[in-house]
Amino acid sequence: MYKVIITSRAERELRRLDKAIKNRVVSGIYALAENPRPHGCLKVKGEDLWRIRIGDWRVGYGIDDQARVVDVLRVNQRSQFYN
Repeated sequence: MYKVIITSRAERELRRLDKAIKNRVVSGIYALAENPRPHGCLKVKGEDLWRIRIGDWRVGYGIDDQARVVDVLRVNQRSQFYN
């Protein structure tokens, strides 16, 4: 089991979401504690970052396998995530 840490930037981005969307995204984030590389996750090209897709939203996170930590770094819509 991994420890999930949500950065202040990601927290700020989560606070802006609709309650229903926020609940789906937060569920997806905490599921990373069980499996930080779920089916459908991708490594972001050019960055030490992974991403999962939850509807139109993307969650960017880093994985430290030795410390067993998942750092959630950002939460954005697809159109803003890759900028």
